[in-house]
Amino acid sequence: QVHLVESGGGLVQVGGSLRLSCAASGRTFSSYAMGWFRQAPGKDREFVACVTWRGNTYYADSVKDRFTISRDNAKNTVYLQMNSLKAEDTAVYFCATPNRNGVYTKIYEYAYWGQGTQVTVSS
Repeated sequence: QVHLVESGGGLVQVGGSLRLSCAASGRTFSSYAMGWFRQAPGKDREFVACVTWRGNTYYADSVKDRFTISRDNAKNTVYLQMNSLKAEDTAVYFCATPNRNGVYTKIYEYAYWGQGTQVTVSS
């Protein structure tokens, strides 16, 4: 069973930075893509970023040039570095992984999900 655990969320001021981590277990981490999604209060869950097994990355337009997704296959961990945070980045952030490798941006394409970590950006 694949298990994902996010960490690193918290309260930060506008313009600040946070780094989220997601530790994975239960299968060969390096063989699959990894993604980050977020869900703000009263809104649908939305795609943020993904990284393929080779390290190719893809971002939502709203976070491009501010967020960076990366992975450390030796540590079975994926990261989301978030810079220049805005109030609208406030959300619960979820780590997820599909049952295949590639660039995926849709919720239904992801098979396994973490429990989420809260990010609050205050103005």
